[in-house]
Amino acid sequence: MLEIYKSSETRELKQVDAISKGCWVHMYAPTEQEITLVANETQVYVDFIKDALDDEERPRIEREDNQVYIIVDYPYIAHDEAGFPIYETIPIGIILTEDCMITVSLKDTPILEVFKNNKVKDFYTFKKNRFALQLLAIITSYYLRYLKQINKKTNEIERGLHKSMKNKELYALLGLEKSLVYFMTSLKSNKVVLDKILRFNYIKMYEEDKDLLEDVMIEKIQAIEMAETYSSILSGMMDAFASIISNNVNIVMKFLTSFTIILSFPTIVFSFYGMNVDLPFQRSPDAFLYSLIIAGGLSTLTALIFWKKKYF
Repeated sequence: MLEIYKSSETRELKQVDAISKGCWVHMYAPTEQEITLVANETQVYVDFIKDALDDEERPRIEREDNQVYIIVDYPYIAHDEAGFPIYETIPIGIILTEDCMITVSLKDTPILEVFKNNKVKDFYTFKKNRFALQLLAIITSYYLRYLKQINKKTNEIERGLHKSMKNKELYALLGLEKSLVYFMTSLKSNKVVLDKILRFNYIKMYEEDKDLLEDVMIEKIQAIEMAETYSSILSGMMDAFASIISNNVNIVMKFLTSFTIILSFPTIVFSFYGMNVDLPFQRSPDAFLYSLIIAGGLSTLTALIFWKKKYF
């Protein structure tokens, strides 16, 4: 899919049909024809575009022939086979040419919707360097947003685990832990890219742009620390609740075993009185009552012993 946007001096963003100076070219899951068209129109290397379409591509920044090529990871929500949410990351390519800015990704992302809806302050497509920094800032804010969602879901699962004897909650925690691993890896790689932008002047920045980049760096460090903290908490929680679930099962099994032993005494007594041999009180008219008293007494005594030992 190929989309082209251009903003006017009055900050009005419009979708246009042709690539021109000062425009923003956005591609997600593009066809070969669209890749070739954009490459020819903007004089961008085809490999630059295709690298961003590799979901295993690592974040990096390059500069060649007055063009700056940036790849960073952005977060998105997916679901596993059981329907549990998994937060994953996927690359997005940002290409800065002399005339325009190009973004490339495998999937359409809500991160860019704030730009398409013109909800970002001081956003102009012809200010491509600032646009790139604003995009990096929005990506970082989404990491922070999803980290808060992960923490909220962890607390919800924790409340359900207190009385749980099933593995469903543990699978959900495992998915969240996997998400945090993805986030930490991508955040640290993205931070390296931001460090290079700040230190080596890959793109021309004014004082406001540097302040924005520094703010993005601070939020990136905060996101990394949050991900590491949540990952540590989640790892310890999974170990603890795995033991809790096992302990809950043991409690239930102990109760059922105790109850089975108590019920076994009436069975034993009545089994004896069902045998074709001489037994005490068998000729008495109250033999059935005696057998009930003996069975009930043995069961009651056993129940009292188990109760004092806190078996149930």
